[in-house]
Amino acid sequence: MKQNVLSKTLPRYAALTVAGAINAFGVTVFLLPASLMDSGISGTSVFLSHFALSLSLWLLILNVPIYLFAYKKLGWKMLVRSLWAIGMYSLFSFVFQLAFPSLTAETPVSPIAGADLLLCALFGGLVSGVGSGLTIRFGGAIDGVEVLSLVFAKKLNLTVGTFVMIFNVILYVVSGIVFASWELPLYSVISYSVGLKAVDFIVDGLDKGKAVMIITESPETMLKAVSGYFGRGITIFDAKGYYSDQSKKVVYVVVNRFEIAQLKAIVAATDPDAFVTVTEITDTMGANIKLRKKNKSVVPEEEIAVEEASAGNSAGNDENSL
Repeated sequence: MKQNVLSKTLPRYAALTVAGAINAFGVTVFLLPASLMDSGISGTSVFLSHFALSLSLWLLILNVPIYLFAYKKLGWKMLVRSLWAIGMYSLFSFVFQLAFPSLTAETPVSPIAGADLLLCALFGGLVSGVGSGLTIRFGGAIDGVEVLSLVFAKKLNLTVGTFVMIFNVILYVVSGIVFASWELPLYSVISYSVGLKAVDFIVDGLDKGKAVMIITESPETMLKAVSGYFGRGITIFDAKGYYSDQSKKVVYVVVNRFEIAQLKAIVAATDPDAFVTVTEITDTMGANIKLRKKNKSVVPEEEIAVEEASAGNSAGNDENSL
């Protein structure tokens, strides 16, 4: 039992360690020397490190009390994972500052991007976003402002996103006033935007699924074609048209973005009058929607050639349909 727990726990904490190191690299090597702000508590730590103490210390001083304060909201497992990730972020931030003398020079510059603000903003946001996304992916959170939003957003009648945005706007405005430059906050906004996209990519993946709902009066040929081509489960609902007062079938299937065009072609060929909606989804469980190579030609307008799925595959797909 203990061995089983360790086999699951150690890889998770190894991943959180890597996530903290990546986040530290993006912020310490690109953003900090250019006086650009990261978002949230990380950005606040960068800002305060220009006046007293180091980034590593501010990350611990500001984040740890917030996470302990929000313990009941997080649960102890997420609390420990998050504090571990923050600890690694702080540790590697210190290590990188020792490793790159240009970061602690009188006029610090990025050892990779030099003094180019745009490069620092783009790559700082990208790399730190990857680190933050990995932390979320493995069950932690690396910035305390999101935790604060869970505690106070509802009390202030704000959404979590609005709370975080207000915090960051205040941080960027204050930094612009203190540094007497609005150029830095504007570049920081670029960094923040790139970071958000990187987080989405890591958490949701490049190949987001598409949930397709098809309303049809003649589903038999369509279902055989869809099942035969994609080889996965399909869910069917009984429905009734309000105006037509006719019985219909609602077909629900999940495909990936590479398969959506072929699915539309099948529907158009088998039931041109079908009503189709496509919704983006970010995650699934219990079914495999990965792209699989098939030697299929574009579906003809008048006739659908269907390959019978193997008996074992068909039995498993019905059980795993969403």
